[in-house]
Amino acid sequence: MEQLKTRLPLKEDNIYDFLGYSLDISKGSIQDRAFSDSKQTEFDAQVLGVILSHYISGKPAPTTGILMKFNKLQGGYAYERAFETRATQPIAKAFGKKPADLLEAGKLLGGIPLKYGDSSIQIPALEGIPIVYILWAETEFHSYATVLFDQSANSYLPTEDLAVLAELTSSRLVKARNILPTQ
Repeated sequence: MEQLKTRLPLKEDNIYDFLGYSLDISKGSIQDRAFSDSKQTEFDAQVLGVILSHYISGKPAPTTGILMKFNKLQGGYAYERAFETRATQPIAKAFGKKPADLLEAGKLLGGIPLKYGDSSIQIPALEGIPIVYILWAETEFHSYATVLFDQSANSYLPTEDLAVLAELTSSRLVKARNILPTQ
């Protein structure tokens, strides 16, 4: 946990907020501050524990602003179909009919709206690892989503962990959509 203190922008009370979670570095605990589904939170905490342990081993690099599809990351082509199924398609399905909801859900996770597709947002999944979601709304064709990483992402995490982090981030976006006020 001490290594995380030097890597993450912590609040005064040694708390790091990300994806609707609060990581308490002093206690070594993760709290879900956005959603109350405790069963999923236990799973998320285990997954995040593994990701954070690998994140500590990474070599931080500044973001480049060059966005890459998952299949262009080191070895990403081998896991591309599963990545599409687990991280990309849920976004298209959840937000395809109401693309503006992607922005609202993303804001609940600290996202920054972008101007790609019909709707797009950059989610700060972890410090130094922004994930960009681009959505094309359902029209006469099915909706379509793309998930992009900064070129520097592999300096922080191996590709397998980036896939899990994107899947978790997609899941959090869908959960956030479910708590948006209905219009």
